Amino acid sequence: MKDIYITKRNGEKELFDIDKFTRSLIRSGATKKDAEHVITLMQDKIVDGMSTHKLYQRAYSLLRKKSGKVAGRYRLKKAILDMGPTGYPFEKLICEMFKLMGYSATSGLVIDGQCVSHEVDVLAIKGNKTVFTECKFHNDVRRKSDVKTSLYVNSRFHDLKNKFRQSDNGDQIYEGWLVTNTRFTNDAEQFGTCAGLKLVSWDFPAKGNLKQIIDQKGMHPITSLHSLTKRDKEALMDKEIVLCRQLRDNVQVLKNMGMTERKIGKIIEEAAQITMYSTD
Repeated sequence: MKDIYITKRNGEKELFDIDKFTRSLIRSGATKKDAEHVITLMQDKIVDGMSTHKLYQRAYSLLRKKSGKVAGRYRLKKAILDMGPTGYPFEKLICEMFKLMGYSATSGLVIDGQCVSHEVDVLAIKGNKTVFTECKFHNDVRRKSDVKTSLYVNSRFHDLKNKFRQSDNGDQIYEGWLVTNTRFTNDAEQFGTCAGLKLVSWDFPAKGNLKQIIDQKGMHPITSLHSLTKRDKEALMDKEIVLCRQLRDNVQVLKNMGMTERKIGKIIEEAAQITMYSTD
């Protein structure tokens, strides 16, 4: 293939790297054979100046024809962005994450600290451990959570911990978490890690990042589903149904939305392919 330059989101041009593109497909769950098949079909359609958005959109379309599971995982980052514009559905996703990790979790609370009251996005409790979590949702994948966010989350965490310490029996463990759907700046990572916060972003830490947790726990959001319209997705998120895996226990909600049995079957089948929850 001759040299082709792809236009990134920020307008910069980048030399198209077929090996990098192949690895991207494989990391998303495609087999090497499927990845090579998609690239073979796309090669003549990749033109100089093509946007990365268009490139991945075409790859997703071809993957969807091969495997709903792979396609849903491939567009995971965009699916999370599509949960916006508010951060509320993302908070519910993180709340469900803690539940799947064995915690009792609640979102959207106002809790008294030692000095002032704080809005806590997710409060999670398991045994003698209590986790206070701040969720930072960004509509733009280029936006990062900076060091100011780490600083104020750390300050709030200590105010809450100090309050809880007044009434515990001394054997309680408290953790402060900061979770974002995009990335942290280097300073945010450095300070947060040094201060003892648990930081989770799209690709941080190397093990246990958001992408890995979602894939391992089958936590793919309903915005991953091609069989749902945008209006369907918004209606379900308004009902606090944010994960594909929640649909199997909420079929009646789909019926109440006026969906046909055929459409419901298609939605449940696609959701099962993406999350593989039918085998848990």
